[in-house]
Amino acid sequence: MYQKINIVLPETTLRLIDHITDKKNRSRFIDEAVKYYMEQVGKISLREQLKQGAIRRSERDLNLSREWNVFEEEAWQKR
Repeated sequence: MYQKINIVLPETTLRLIDHITDKKNRSRFIDEAVKYYMEQVGKISLREQLKQGAIRRSERDLNLSREWNVFEEEAWQKR
């Protein structure tokens, strides 16, 4: 389902759009551009969430790694 809307864009933006597509395809171009933008924003948001989670868990992960190193050293010494 489509809806007709009116938007106001700077002339420079409209020239960029018209440079890439013809006037009959402006709507399709804008539709694809908005979807692409939202996809990229979503990826950036996900990366930031993963980064923040890794930072929050870094101390715990470092401690786990140290504990496992102790177990590995003991196992190697028993061989």
